[in-house]
Amino acid sequence: MEPVVNIPRLDLFDYTQGTPEQRKRFSDDIGNALTETGFVTITNHGMDRILIEELYDIIKQFFELPESEKARYEIYGLAGQRGYTSKGKEKAKDAQVADLKEFWQRGQTVSDGDKIAAEYPDNVSVDLMGFDEITAEVYRRLERTGRELLKAIAVYLNLDEDYFENKVHNGNSILRAIHYFPIDKPEALPAGAVRAGAHEDINLITLLIGASADGLEVLTRDGTWFPVKAAGDDVVVNVGDMLQRLTNNKLKSTTHRVVNPPVELMKSSRYSVPFFLHPKVNMDLAVLPSCIDRDNPKRYVDCTAGEYLDERLREIGLK
Repeated sequence: MEPVVNIPRLDLFDYTQGTPEQRKRFSDDIGNALTETGFVTITNHGMDRILIEELYDIIKQFFELPESEKARYEIYGLAGQRGYTSKGKEKAKDAQVADLKEFWQRGQTVSDGDKIAAEYPDNVSVDLMGFDEITAEVYRRLERTGRELLKAIAVYLNLDEDYFENKVHNGNSILRAIHYFPIDKPEALPAGAVRAGAHEDINLITLLIGASADGLEVLTRDGTWFPVKAAGDDVVVNVGDMLQRLTNNKLKSTTHRVVNPPVELMKSSRYSVPFFLHPKVNMDLAVLPSCIDRDNPKRYVDCTAGEYLDERLREIGLK
């Protein structure tokens, strides 16, 4: 019997342009889905097909560069938070082998004079026509979409709609372009080597622009793996550990992975572009008092977003 998994497809226009009834229904629907499975898919998210195609085209060009060329963009000491991270670096927490991937990351661009700019490393400019401009535009649009989604989530949690706004404005968010590279000799892979080992995301929420191939799976409550398939240009949204901590496990940071394709497809690439929406590093992640009661006592020690991020980057091998 197939597991029943609540991963609804929601229209963001219902929240940003809808009637009060539509807005409430959207907030309830996203909240219920993130409570049950931690995943939802979103349409009318501000990313048009042309921009998505341009994005995938330019990141494909980047990852096709010679290894020596890509290595120019790997900046040691930044824990992979900017620029390129080569193969064999990142692994899932507690995994014995590294994921079968390489990636590139872009961070926040502060343009309003906020002093927090001094805390962020510079973005790494890539010498490919259009690369910096396209990835910057995708970052801006997904950040805007993520902020709207957090408003709906705040309403669901009976918080002020703008609860997250001053915490995520000029936040520490990351746009990551991932290349799951071809495997010429699948039989030579070490035991347990997969494209992305089972893990939970670190941040508040993740927005994933449809990947170039299947492979994303979520772990259901009954312990089975369920494939997530987004329709066309939809964005897949999931809860990260920071939001799970804040809500004392009310919203679920669901375990997910990217499995290897059938052997006959291992020699083909897979590309994926998630946007990890982070708050500012000084955000207090202490559990919301409204999420603590006799049946659900406080589960987490107090910490800031920055302290938690540092701990997790060490666990996954980037620090």
